[in-house]
Amino acid sequence: MEKMKNLLALSMLILFSISVNAQFSLDNKTLVTIGDEKVTVGEFMKVYNKNNNQASAYETSTIEDYLDLFINFKLKVKEAEELKMDTSKVFQKELNSYREQLAKPYFVDENVNEALLEEAYERMQKDIRASHILIMVDENASAEDTLVAYNKIIEVKNKVAGGMDFSEAAVAFSEDPSVKDREAVPNQQGFRPGNKGDLGYFTVFNMVYPFETAAYSTELGDVSEPVRTKFGYHLLKINDIQDAMGTVQVAHIFVALRPDASTEDSARKAEKINNISEKIKDGMTFEDAVVQYSEDKGSARNGGQLSKFTCNRVVPEFVETVSNMEINDISEPVKTMYGFHIIKLLSCETPGTFEEEAPKLKERIAKDQRAQKSEEAVIQKIKAENGIKVYEKAKDELYQQMDTTVFQGKFKAETLTAFTKPILKIGDTKYSQYEFAKYIENNQAPQEVIDLEVYLNRMLAGFENEMCLKYEDQHLEENYPEFKDLMQEYHDGILLFNLTDEKVWSKAVIDTSGLETYFNAHNEDYMWEKRVDATVYEIRDKDILQQVQKIIDMNNNDGDIALALEQDSIQKKVKIKPGYYEKGDNAYVDQVEWKQGLSDQINSDVENLVVFVKIREVLKPTQKSLNEARGLATADYQGYLEKAWVQELKEKYPVNINQEVLQKLLEQNK
Repeated sequence: MEKMKNLLALSMLILFSISVNAQFSLDNKTLVTIGDEKVTVGEFMKVYNKNNNQASAYETSTIEDYLDLFINFKLKVKEAEELKMDTSKVFQKELNSYREQLAKPYFVDENVNEALLEEAYERMQKDIRASHILIMVDENASAEDTLVAYNKIIEVKNKVAGGMDFSEAAVAFSEDPSVKDREAVPNQQGFRPGNKGDLGYFTVFNMVYPFETAAYSTELGDVSEPVRTKFGYHLLKINDIQDAMGTVQVAHIFVALRPDASTEDSARKAEKINNISEKIKDGMTFEDAVVQYSEDKGSARNGGQLSKFTCNRVVPEFVETVSNMEINDISEPVKTMYGFHIIKLLSCETPGTFEEEAPKLKERIAKDQRAQKSEEAVIQKIKAENGIKVYEKAKDELYQQMDTTVFQGKFKAETLTAFTKPILKIGDTKYSQYEFAKYIENNQAPQEVIDLEVYLNRMLAGFENEMCLKYEDQHLEENYPEFKDLMQEYHDGILLFNLTDEKVWSKAVIDTSGLETYFNAHNEDYMWEKRVDATVYEIRDKDILQQVQKIIDMNNNDGDIALALEQDSIQKKVKIKPGYYEKGDNAYVDQVEWKQGLSDQINSDVENLVVFVKIREVLKPTQKSLNEARGLATADYQGYLEKAWVQELKEKYPVNINQEVLQKLLEQNK
């Protein structure tokens, strides 16, 4: 029994192998020759399978019919290529435009994008309040300056870890100007207290991405590791994490208090706001209190209403208060750096579901710094697959020729045309020193003078990335057969459209004499069936039914009927539809007997509508004029032109179908 099973398995394997080999063998057979071009079974079936909605259920007639269409398609494309239409600037521009769009998915890492989307949605569920300490260092600073800044931030972190209060450390060491108090300057600016590093609340997209990531990665009450942004090194302390407040609108009653107010002024203002609060509790409406007492005259004119805001747009006291309120709640007095407030919550829109928020998040991600992560992943993949090498000697040689004109945006690469040594290699392609110099020229911009080597290294990194993307773009057709096939489809499709438009579609419209000749030769195909000259009267008010019927009976001309209806001020309740009607043109005309005179009343069974049909004349079948049949005749003329054109092409490029191969294909796909 076991031996029988093994023999059966072996025979099935052999049969499968024979079937696969037969299919492979047939795929390489020439199915049709068009002029000097041979088309294999495999090439034809690839197109057939893609365009046939039932590719898994072949029918003999379907394959044969599609082969005719395929041959006609190939004939037209071949003719367009013979006419060099694919070499025109207009064609190349159009094809390249499509290629740019079709290539975009190959330069996006969908896994990275999906992860960024999920990360952004998760982060938007929380609002974070954080403080920070900043040690500034330019993003293009030299290694020495960067190390100095890093050592400073580490020293500050050690002090905080040793027990120093974070806000005190911020005042003592942070280089963020908002940390310290801003002293008053007579006639210029008032006193403004520093924030001691407190940035208030924020959520996703409110901060630069590395800072945001550090904030959402640090536990409540903890201090982060140093994080580098374009501003320098930061330490973050997470002061609060709460459910997202969302987008909020409030109204407020405001009592102003200067930041440098005296104790007496503070006490007086506090008493005022407390008294207003008590009046509201005793029955005074919030809106009346706004008008009578609020010192924010701008919002008072609108019931105290402020513009909608998110957590990063207001002082943290507002966020903390609003987050614990229900719609139409009125708060106790709240003190901020601006004074005292009584807040009424008017509306609150919290984040929706992932499906609801995803489209907006995708747009934000595309414009945000984090969008670079997808491109970076693609570039790393290109480097890994193809290898990348920088020729250090050639690089140093070029660097020695550069000067500080790049910081003025005035560097010209033409001075370095003799520098042709390879500076970079990706895969099998080398890029010269001069190409890099041109890149510098095209990307330079006036800026602060920094270490020249640091600047050039940054430029070289950008050059590497751009050349990686360029290299990949140049090899898309080679690396991705499906992209190559798609580009061929667009290439052939554009040629087909342009040439068919010239030979058939536009020609049929422009060639008026040819159309007239065709129409006269086929005029029996364009006949009016039996028709009536009739008018349909639709009445939408049964109360005026007899009045309208009387007007129709008394007047033969629709113009006179319309005038009479207008004189009786009922014209808006009656629709007059004159015309020549064939069977099927109008349901009400079809219902009546086709003889001269006014029909009986027809009542609609689906709406409040009464209809009369007046038939003036019954017309026998007649031939249409060219103007009456122009649309249909033009379409038929286009078909005639295309058929004649295809026949010409078959004579120019003889078509030979290998019937033996075709029969095998049909048998194989029964």
